Amino acid sequence: MPFRSERARLTALYAALLVLAGSLLTGVVYVLVEEGMYSSINMAVTTAVPAQRLDRPAPAWPSPSATAFLPTGLPSAVPASPLPTPGTGARLPEALAITRTVSDAAGSAALDRLLTVSVVVLVCYAVLSVALAWWTAGRVLRPIAVITDTARRLSGENLHERIALDAPPGELKRLADTFDGMLGRMERLVSAQQRFAANAAHELRTPLAVQRAAAEIGLAGDPSPERVARMRAKLIEVADGSERIIEGLLLLAASEQGLKERRTVAVDELARQTAAALADEAARRDVTLDVRALPLEVEGDPVLLERLLHNLVANAVRHNVPRGRVEVRTGPGTGIEVANTGPVVPPDTVPLLFEPFRRLNARTHGPGEGAGLGLSIVDAIARAHGATATASANPEAAGGGLTVRVAF
Repeated sequence: MPFRSERARLTALYAALLVLAGSLLTGVVYVLVEEGMYSSINMAVTTAVPAQRLDRPAPAWPSPSATAFLPTGLPSAVPASPLPTPGTGARLPEALAITRTVSDAAGSAALDRLLTVSVVVLVCYAVLSVALAWWTAGRVLRPIAVITDTARRLSGENLHERIALDAPPGELKRLADTFDGMLGRMERLVSAQQRFAANAAHELRTPLAVQRAAAEIGLAGDPSPERVARMRAKLIEVADGSERIIEGLLLLAASEQGLKERRTVAVDELARQTAAALADEAARRDVTLDVRALPLEVEGDPVLLERLLHNLVANAVRHNVPRGRVEVRTGPGTGIEVANTGPVVPPDTVPLLFEPFRRLNARTHGPGEGAGLGLSIVDAIARAHGATATASANPEAAGGGLTVRVAF
């Protein structure tokens, strides 16, 4: 029956390796002892019983009548053949035979004892190996169990939880830290999506409320033609604002999905065309447009890149001050850079401007006010082209405002 848990599999593997190592060690010890057993015992016997001279007869064996006076129960002292018979002298061959017989008997007994003890020890070692393997496997897999429990417990409400594994550096520690990093990214993504949904609902609810109020109050009773004309203009203006919001949301969603096709786009030409299209609006706002576009070609979507440049230049023109300026730069080392004068932007607020519906100041619902999607669309289009959009606040001495760069 196959093992159904990783801990059981690791236990079987560890125990098998330990038992195999113990068996090999026992076999090697047995072979080495067996090889040197005879010479060691022979030397010990020879040392304990020195050989006698060949011409000196061995002591006479007791006569058969003498054995009758031995105490009952004691073994007979008369050796069996081929030991020397009483009265004959023991010679070297017979002494060597006796020594070999004693050595073989002692070696066989020692090896049998060694084998018995080794088998018993090996069985106990195998049982202990299984227990130690089970404990070791549990210790090794404990971080994985913690990661599994945390992943099973997580939901949209507790993405702030982390594993925070307290373990020495290693593969499992890196796995836990990577999982914590992934949870952090997921938490930021879910939070951004929740804010986006809430802001989108708020942005779309506001024009709907204005339209409903205009229809219920402005056109109530028997309004005059002038009042009807004002309400009509107001409703058209609110509808245009809602259309811009929806268009921006659709463009943002399309940018997040990536590019379906790519072709060579002359970004410097798009920069000149965008500046020319916004020149009249810049003149009405008393803002000077300065374009220095060096040749820059990238692989991408010309429609999305045109929208990126339009959002950058339009934001720079609209969020400016009278007699302000906007500088548009392109080039191989520069990428796209749009700098403008305007209100001073706190440095800690700059990263937040890339989030949807984020504005430097609270919304006033005034004419021409944007939906707060400009820089978020720029960031999404840049990421779709493998580029990076960054922004930095200009110091007050330089006229304030913002500098946005897109590096390809």
